[in-house]
Amino acid sequence: MSRPKLKTHRGAAKRFKVTGSGKIVRRKAGGNHILTKKSSRRKRALKKDALVHETDKKNIKQLIPYL
Repeated sequence: MSRPKLKTHRGAAKRFKVTGSGKIVRRKAGGNHILTKKSSRRKRALKKDALVHETDKKNIKQLIPYL
């Protein structure tokens, strides 16, 4: 018997991207509001993408199985 198809979690699909080498990329949190108290250096760092930690990878892969 074949396994049933999995549905992609649409919220996760909009937030994560899988690279060619299989790593999962995410946006950094905290870059949308209350920016006046944050330094320019910190705001610049928040613009960059980050990699999902190894411990979270398995759960996110389940949410986005076909991406």
